[in-house]
Amino acid sequence: MMTNNAPNAPRRTRSPLEQIQRQRSAPIARSGESRLRRGLTSSDERLLRRLLKEPQDYIDSDRFRQENAEREIFDEAPEIRKPDVSWYHPVMDDLGKDRKSTGKQVLLTAAEERVIFLQYNYARFRVRELQEEIWATGDREPTDEQIRGLLRWKRTAERLREQIANTNLALVLAMAKRTRMSEVDFADLVSEGNMALLRAVDKFDAGRGFKFSTYACRAIIKAFSRQGMKLSKYRQRFPTDFDPKLERSDHLEKKREEYQKDAAGELRRIFQENKAELSDIERTVIDYRFGLEKEIVGKPLTLEQIGQIIGVTKERVRQIQNKALVKMRGELESTLLGPQAEEEEPAHSLN
Repeated sequence: MMTNNAPNAPRRTRSPLEQIQRQRSAPIARSGESRLRRGLTSSDERLLRRLLKEPQDYIDSDRFRQENAEREIFDEAPEIRKPDVSWYHPVMDDLGKDRKSTGKQVLLTAAEERVIFLQYNYARFRVRELQEEIWATGDREPTDEQIRGLLRWKRTAERLREQIANTNLALVLAMAKRTRMSEVDFADLVSEGNMALLRAVDKFDAGRGFKFSTYACRAIIKAFSRQGMKLSKYRQRFPTDFDPKLERSDHLEKKREEYQKDAAGELRRIFQENKAELSDIERTVIDYRFGLEKEIVGKPLTLEQIGQIIGVTKERVRQIQNKALVKMRGELESTLLGPQAEEEEPAHSLN
């Protein structure tokens, strides 16, 4: 009987799905020594690992496969002006004023757009070409030259993508200001527009002869519309309008109002029946100040006005008022809290 370790043991045949998965997860750096040997940083490794798993898409062109394509597309192409984005702020309210005062916006011609999009897609084409070359080798580890090529062309594509997006940042802000939505925050609208702009950069085919701004405007407006519809559906399911009943309960306020109303009624009864044993002058001062017996028309009298009526100083009226209020407060507490107050009195200790 032959074991699996025998020299002539048959090898297990992998399924087509397993073969593709192994091809797309080719080893990058098996150890720290491999990374050091290749001079890869941790960010290089992360980028390389992603590139070996996800195929790179691009907009194809016949010029990519011509002889000396790289030299014609990059070396012999005119230099494209780079934008100044120091003026950019995603939530600025006065777009035109800030842009004129802090930086000059670059507007590319149709010919310049064709050049930079051709360079961008050629870089992505080279990434895809290297990916297929590596995956075709099966289980073999990519060579140092292949790794350097992948990283170089991917970073070139990312740089060109960023340049195109920065050149058209003002387009997103202008469209956001024109498409104001009450239910969408302006910063969220700009963020959604920026994502739509990046997707438009990836999908735009300059070979068809259209300006990128025409294509991008349509993509940005569609993104704004989707965002508004998404929030509208969400708000229908989950209302977000302010509702005091959902914020907090008013039970304590109602109880407090009821207590104040009861206390005011009891206080009026105490005054009218003179339960607090107020003197005549005390009753006169309290009645003029608070109108517990007869309703006061207009504002209550001041201490000075009451003093002129009863012939004493303002300070004396204050003393009479405070003394009367202490009597009435004591009577009110004994009336409303009498049974509780007696229970809460400390018991005398028995010696």
